[in-house]
Amino acid sequence: MENLLKMNLQHFAEEKSYRASTGVDEFYYGVVGDGTTAEAIERVKFLQTITVEMPQEPVRAYGDNQTAEIAVSGGDVSVTAGFHKIPIQDKEKLLGWETIDGITATGSNDNPPYVAAIFAKTYEDGSKEYVGLPKGMFTRPSVTGNTKGESTEFSTEEITASFMDREVEGFEDEKSALFARDAKGVTTNRDALFMKVFGVPHPEAGTPTEPEGA
Repeated sequence: MENLLKMNLQHFAEEKSYRASTGVDEFYYGVVGDGTTAEAIERVKFLQTITVEMPQEPVRAYGDNQTAEIAVSGGDVSVTAGFHKIPIQDKEKLLGWETIDGITATGSNDNPPYVAAIFAKTYEDGSKEYVGLPKGMFTRPSVTGNTKGESTEFSTEEITASFMDREVEGFEDEKSALFARDAKGVTTNRDALFMKVFGVPHPEAGTPTEPEGA
């Protein structure tokens, strides 16, 4: 059984997949400060949309009326995430807000902490691709509201962040984004990614699971 499991996992790792994701799920964050280990892992439920921008720009050097060399200049990694609702407790932790006597406040001297984050892209076959962002800082969202009309409409909340390179165990150079993929029912790579990004296990990590059909 153990050898069969290894063969199935190896086959899944080597097989190319051309399926497009159909959803997002499992948004986690943890305050890492200037280190590589999160104080605790928090989840914000009901993630609706998320965009990770990782710009690169080719830079050319010229000579003899032609291109002599090309190098790649990497831009800042930015994240825009939309949620059904971001609880005030998470805003306090992500943005450095202060609550006194039941009143939560923000100001020009807010000091958001460095955080790491992970979210999952889901696929129709039950597999998941996890995206890990080792070190970044969220900025406060806009406050919006709409009047209630003839029909009920739910509001959403959007928040943005900037991420930077950070030392990640096992990699020679610092990294700003990591990716892991698991088959349906398998959490092996997810758990490994949590350890590299947060330095602590996934909240539900336990005995390794087997892929369905093994």
